[in-house]
Amino acid sequence: MASKLLGKVVLVTGAAKRIGRAIALRLAQEGARVVVHYHTSEAEAYQTAAECGGALLVRANLEDVRQIERMFLEVEQKAGGLYGLVNNAARFARLDPMEITEADWDFIHSVNLKAVFFCSKEAARRMRQAGGGRIVNVSSLGGVRPWAEHAHYCASKAGVIMLTRALAKAFAPEITVNSVAPGVIPFEDIDERGLALIRRTPAGRGGKPEEVADAVAYFLNASEFITGQLLIVGGGLELA
Repeated sequence: MASKLLGKVVLVTGAAKRIGRAIALRLAQEGARVVVHYHTSEAEAYQTAAECGGALLVRANLEDVRQIERMFLEVEQKAGGLYGLVNNAARFARLDPMEITEADWDFIHSVNLKAVFFCSKEAARRMRQAGGGRIVNVSSLGGVRPWAEHAHYCASKAGVIMLTRALAKAFAPEITVNSVAPGVIPFEDIDERGLALIRRTPAGRGGKPEEVADAVAYFLNASEFITGQLLIVGGGLELA
């Protein structure tokens, strides 16, 4: 059966590397007209765009709402109607909560939560004009399970989950809003604490970026009757 994404424009934020790259490649394989967003990882973004068949590239600092607005205008002008948005861009940091400053808090929340809202707002405006669309927010297992040295990160990702639910109600029935929460997805910079979490994972291994991409693709293809949902891609770590 043909993918519902065939020929549809889908913007993926933070698509240059890691999970975002895997999502962009998966959606391109399904025939979507992927738009690759990046901020600083220019070389990687160009590589991802090339592997997506020459995808449109857009650059924006998601801390800045004006740049978010300009990015969506650029997508509209160059790609046309927007069907899907994947809010993947995020920041991660480990700090003792007693050491977290206002700047540390804002560094995480400005992209992890604030930008998710303003990107969703801009996307929804265009999706409504086009008659409907799909938004998928990438949260984290850290938004479900508390991690003592990631309080500001956990708060931001828990906020993404609740924002998903609130926007699912606000944007219904034309637009669905769902969330995917990855567990430990190891990359080359994983540390011993991450490896310890993998050892506790019932699946017996870390996750793959492609498995997160599978979950994102599911929600983008799903019926409009599926909205406000959270899908944990964690190998059962949330149960440990």
